[in-house]
Amino acid sequence: MKARLTGATKGHALLKKKADALTVRFRAILKKIVKAKEDMGTLMKASFFSLAQARYTSGDFKHTLLDSVESATVKVKLHQDNVAGVKLPRFESCKEGGSSGTESSGKLGLLGLGSGGKQIQDCRKSFTQALDLLIELASLQTAFLTLDEAIKVTNRRVNALEHVVKPRLENTIAYIKGELDELEREEFFRLKKVQGNKKKHAEAAIALEAHLADIAAATGTTTTSGEGGSGYNYNDGHQQGGGNMLGEHDDDIIF
Repeated sequence: MKARLTGATKGHALLKKKADALTVRFRAILKKIVKAKEDMGTLMKASFFSLAQARYTSGDFKHTLLDSVESATVKVKLHQDNVAGVKLPRFESCKEGGSSGTESSGKLGLLGLGSGGKQIQDCRKSFTQALDLLIELASLQTAFLTLDEAIKVTNRRVNALEHVVKPRLENTIAYIKGELDELEREEFFRLKKVQGNKKKHAEAAIALEAHLADIAAATGTTTTSGEGGSGYNYNDGHQQGGGNMLGEHDDDIIF
């Protein structure tokens, strides 16, 4: 039981440290999310304004752009970060189809060649930056939700250990200690009682032996005085007045 209490205490301490670490990361991600959303609002405003400029100079180039696209130039890769045993997803954008994010090869490079090419490239650059920020925001938001759920589970475990498991174990240990102390007191009382009874029996036996010794001594004194103080001696009677009964004549004897 003590080992279970020790394990529960260590587990509570570790889970408390884990909850603190997750809370620190949670707050840091929350700050990043707030900043990213503010930047996203500004960047999206600038991107749509550049789109309006490109449409104003080049007209509607939507169909030309869709025909020029052969494959995605930006792909998203998934990575995982480990924070106190909790795996957090992290998205990372990977650019393909060009040496940089502002230039591309193939048909997209010829888009807006007649008029408005500069505005189209600026629009593409703005939306690429917005896409990168959107991927980062998605990564932060997903990590935020994952951390929120992990913190809730960890706090529930910490509260369960602190308010349910540990008090039960402590109460059980206290009850067992109380019962053991009670048994020890009963055993001590029983031993004292046994020793007291033995002492009483020993004293009673000694008193009985002393009484019997006194009685024996008194009896021996009485017997000695009776044998020596009666004044009668068979040898003296025989010598003084008894004589020989067979040598005397008695008239009452017929034979």
